[in-house]
Amino acid sequence: MTEPGNQPDDPGEQATVTSRNLFDKFEPLMQERNRLLDSGIRDPFAIVMDEVKSPTEAIIDGRNTILLGTYNYMGMTFDPDVIAAGKDALDRFGSGTTGSRVLNGTYCGHMEVEQALKEFYAMDHAMVFSTGYQANLGIISTLAGKGDYVILDADSHASIYDGCFLGNAETVRFRHNNVENLAKRLERLPREAGKLVVLEGVYSMLGDIAPLDEMIPLAKQHGAMVLVDEAHSMGFFGENGRGVAEAQGVIDQVDFIIGTFSKSVGTVGGFCVSNHAKTEFLRLVCRPYTFTASLPPSVVATAATSIRKLMHAGDKRAHLWENSKRLHKGLRDLGFRLATDEAESAILAVLLDDQEQAVRMWQALLEHGLYVNMARPPATPSGVYLLRCSLCAEHSSEQVDEILAMFEAAGRATGAIG
Repeated sequence: MTEPGNQPDDPGEQATVTSRNLFDKFEPLMQERNRLLDSGIRDPFAIVMDEVKSPTEAIIDGRNTILLGTYNYMGMTFDPDVIAAGKDALDRFGSGTTGSRVLNGTYCGHMEVEQALKEFYAMDHAMVFSTGYQANLGIISTLAGKGDYVILDADSHASIYDGCFLGNAETVRFRHNNVENLAKRLERLPREAGKLVVLEGVYSMLGDIAPLDEMIPLAKQHGAMVLVDEAHSMGFFGENGRGVAEAQGVIDQVDFIIGTFSKSVGTVGGFCVSNHAKTEFLRLVCRPYTFTASLPPSVVATAATSIRKLMHAGDKRAHLWENSKRLHKGLRDLGFRLATDEAESAILAVLLDDQEQAVRMWQALLEHGLYVNMARPPATPSGVYLLRCSLCAEHSSEQVDEILAMFEAAGRATGAIG
């Protein structure tokens, strides 16, 4: 046998190298999954929607099912104007652009959706990405590089962490939603260093909101730029639906807002809006923007139409909040443990004792005709297993009653409640 990296003396001699199988690191997770499947529990991450009938109903396994596990907060996916705009763009421009935004991938629809975003947020600049994940990945990695610092909440989304890794910035974490801990972290950093504080308006696992009105002024006192991800708050927080920063009165202090089209807007894509004049230059240096095919014309047409309608969606916002408060109280009254003392957003997290109880409860709800998300570490904090309920402005009061009845039946059958 030859030494690694050396060539055999005899061309006919075969070098044999034994190396670790790259799948070995996943073996514990594979075994855990197989154990659950062998016990008769189905895979909660392999659900197929046979038909989607509306923002709140689908056919799953041949059964009519209420959807309580989507991010379709404002119910825009079946809006007639949105669908018509997408069909028209498909007919006029075809199915795709086959190019990036800096080449042949900018159509009039891309300019239109960026204009709609600027009007929605009352900001000067908007960049549209192919996904919200790429928006975070691109903006964070481009702004903060080697020698800079990104200060982020420990519970930040994976796309935020990956943006830090891609940019090679120093990552400094602070305890979730802890203003004092953020202050300590900022005080220890070099005064002259470039700093970017990254926050989220609504945290997607627990549905809790950040105290942006305290954190953003603090970041500014230490000379940091501020980026707020409003993916889970756009559309229904604030007077104009601009998010938690607007609702808490600090949006004018935010340097960059990141968002997505795949939640309240009801389609797919991501964006960054800002008032910084140099934002336009990022189009030339942001790799996830420059080297990715642009969104299809039909997608940006649906997004632009939806965003413009969300500017006048006050009644929908009010009904969504009513749904959230009603379901939160109903679940608490039934004896379920929730992650927040009151409804803070359209996301309600029902806490379970362990993974097996969470999966069995999830399956029982599905069998009753209700789809929710089951979440576990590392998506959740260590040791936290939950069912994540995402409400929609299109859920009727009658559907909320049905949901509560299904939770009661499933909870008693699985022992989650007495």
